[in-house]
Amino acid sequence: MKFDNFYGGHVEMKNLGFPGLPADDRHVSDEELASAFDEARAMAQLMDTAGYDTLWFAEHHFQSEGYGGIPNIPMLAVYLAQHTEKLYFGSMFNTVPAWHPLRLAEDVAQADLFTGGRFRFGIGRGYIPRELATLGGPLEDDPANRPLFEEQVELIFKAWNEQSFAHKGAHYDLPPHVPHRRDTIEEITLVPRPRHRPVECWQPIFSANPRGIEFMLQHGIKGVVPAGSRTLEIAEQWRADRARAGVDGALGEGLALVLQIHLADSEQEAIREATPWFEEQLKVLAPLGRLPTLTAAQIDATYDGAAAPQAGLPTVCDLVADGAWLCGPPEHIAEKLAEIHAQLPGLERVTIGAGALGIPPSVIKRNIEWFGREVLPKFQETP
Repeated sequence: MKFDNFYGGHVEMKNLGFPGLPADDRHVSDEELASAFDEARAMAQLMDTAGYDTLWFAEHHFQSEGYGGIPNIPMLAVYLAQHTEKLYFGSMFNTVPAWHPLRLAEDVAQADLFTGGRFRFGIGRGYIPRELATLGGPLEDDPANRPLFEEQVELIFKAWNEQSFAHKGAHYDLPPHVPHRRDTIEEITLVPRPRHRPVECWQPIFSANPRGIEFMLQHGIKGVVPAGSRTLEIAEQWRADRARAGVDGALGEGLALVLQIHLADSEQEAIREATPWFEEQLKVLAPLGRLPTLTAAQIDATYDGAAAPQAGLPTVCDLVADGAWLCGPPEHIAEKLAEIHAQLPGLERVTIGAGALGIPPSVIKRNIEWFGREVLPKFQETP
C-alpha cells in the first residue's frame, strides 16, 4: 500500500464546532485565504521526506469563509514540485463541469510536463451549487450533469491520446467549422499533450451506480472509496464488475481508500480533540446535501449550537465504530490499517486525511509527521 494525504485548502480556524461561529458568519482576510498555499507547501515538504506517495487537493471556488481555497490544482502542483523531490500531487477532485474540457486537458498536460510526471488526475461532478452554477455547469439537474460530465471526460481522453481529433456530441462539436488560412478546420491537436500516457485517472465511488462503474471501467479510471461499513461491499462489486470486463485482480485492486486518521496518546483523547472539528464539518456539509441520511430537522439543527447535540447527529464515536475514522496512538492505528490490508489485499493506496474541514492545518501537519515517523515505516517494503 502507498500512503497519501488529502488537503482541501482550508485555513487555520478558531471557535469551531456546534457552539462556535456559524459557517456563514466567517469572514476571512485575503492574507488568511492565501495561507492555504503556504500550508500546502509545508505539508508537501513533510510528506516528501517521510516517504508518502501523493498529496491530494480539492478544487474549490469562491470559498470566502476559508473552507477551501485552491481553485487550480495543476498550477499548485507545478509550484510544489519545485520544492519537493519525489512526492506526487493529485486532484481529488477536479470539478470537470466547471471547466471547458480542453482547457482542463491543457492544464493537466502542462502539469505533467512541468512536474516530470508527478501529477495524478482525479475527476468529479461537483456538489456545491455556488461553485458549479457560477462557472456554468449544471448541478441540481442530475440528468443534465451526468451526460455532460461523461462527454467532457471522453473529450479529455481523446485530446490526450489522439495525435489529432474531432468530436461531435450532444454538448460539443469540435473543432468549430471555421476557416484557418486557406482551409476549413477538420481536426485539432491538443498542445501540449501529456508526456506520460496513459494518464492515470481517479474518480470517487459512493453509490456504486452501475452506469458510473461501467463508465470508469470503459476508460480505465480507478476508484476512490470512503472507509466505513460499505467499503467491503463496494470493493466486492468493483472486483466483480472488473472481472466481467475481463480484468482480474485481488480484492481492492484499482482502488484507493480514503479515511480520517487522528493521532493522540489514546483513542479517547483523539476522539475528544476531533469532536469540534467533525462538528464543523457537519455545519459546512450537511446543508449542502452531503449527508443524505440526515433529516431536514437534523440539518436545521446544525445551525443551532444548543439544538445540535440533541438532534441525533452523527459523532466521531459513530465514525470510529463504522471504520471511517481511526483515532488513537500509532500502534492502534497500525493494527487497524493491517486489518484493512488483510481484508483488501489488492488495495493500492490509503489516504490518511479525509479532508475534515475543521482540522487545523497545524494538526494536519502534526499527524503527517507523527504517522510518517511511527506508522508508515511498518508498511514499507524492506530493501
